[in-house]
Amino acid sequence: MVVAHQPSNQQEKLRDIELPIIDLMAERSQVSKLIVKASENLGFFKVINHGVPQHVIKAMEDESYGFFSKPASQKQRAGPANPYGYGCKNIGFNGDYGEVEYLLLHANPLSNSTISNGPTLFRCAVNGYVEAVRELACEILELMAEGLGVPDTSVLSNFLRDSHSDSLLRLNHYPPLQLLQLVNNRIGFGEHTDPQILTVLRSNDVPGLQISPQDGFWIPVSPHPSTAFCVNVGDALQALTNGRFLSVRHRAMVNSCRRRMSMAYFGAPAPNARIACPPELLSPHEPNLYRSFTWDEYKKATYSRKLGDTRLHFFRLQSDHDDLTE
Repeated sequence: MVVAHQPSNQQEKLRDIELPIIDLMAERSQVSKLIVKASENLGFFKVINHGVPQHVIKAMEDESYGFFSKPASQKQRAGPANPYGYGCKNIGFNGDYGEVEYLLLHANPLSNSTISNGPTLFRCAVNGYVEAVRELACEILELMAEGLGVPDTSVLSNFLRDSHSDSLLRLNHYPPLQLLQLVNNRIGFGEHTDPQILTVLRSNDVPGLQISPQDGFWIPVSPHPSTAFCVNVGDALQALTNGRFLSVRHRAMVNSCRRRMSMAYFGAPAPNARIACPPELLSPHEPNLYRSFTWDEYKKATYSRKLGDTRLHFFRLQSDHDDLTE
């Protein structure tokens, strides 16, 4: 049983909710069904026996710890994050703020100018990690397509395999806070949904991630099992599945005297890729909920708003919010 936190002015309640843990080595059709069910109900799940080599994970973790352990003056040489590079506390361009420092890297090797001149070990660790988690993300997307009954099971994964994919790798470091600062259960990274297609997250054994599948409740996500990746649906995938899969709001809390680090791969389409639900998922009883849009169009709408703003409803058909300048 886990604790679901309501807003601070309301009584805390207990919720018996845990993220599904899906073994990717189990029977394929069953794995596909479990992934679809989790994506529909919670928008989040964990995967084990995922095939990402432990030495690839360790190399990326070691290099990340090494980077964030450097003096501030050295880390700032990789910044500011505009949009790629090092950032500290300021999140994005619209005044959002958190107890976090981060390194944002483009995850397309053809465009990875952020680390092209970086130390060799760091560059190799990033490239090896990105290649492995991209393959994992593509495999999960193909399992999703199978479970949805889409004949072309690569229809979703092709977005990530595109040579111009706009995917990202974000390394987040939440430094430990002093005991007196923990009274207010400080926010490290504020509530939001991920705009991309799919997020594959790896974190150390310090808790902090919380999800909100139901308004008013925040459910802590355990960092265990330590071998798992946490996977969540992004806004673009919710649109691609015509609202069947849920892009769920989540946040990161700084509530430990130990530092927390996470490595998030955000699988995204190419800028000119068009986001439109496959016709196999539509019917007269289930008409299209969202208009077709390009990733570049959605990305601009995302960056023009604050972190916690809802964006996808601006792209709904027959919506009162079609004007993106609202």
